Amino acid sequence: MSLGQTIYRTVFARTSTAALAVITMAFFFERGVSGFSDYTFDRINKGKQWKDIKHLYENK
Repeated sequence: MSLGQTIYRTVFARTSTAALAVITMAFFFERGVSGFSDYTFDRINKGKQWKDIKHLYENK
């Protein structure tokens, strides 16, 4: 039995498990894209954001 047949029989043969698999994959894909875009934005704007310069304006 090939890997494709095993995945099909365990996940995609029933609509309920296929829907759950799609929802789960969409959730993790969204979290990954969000994390990557936040990381990229922070790298591009390093030193320009409030979290980077806050220490210059805080009262001690």
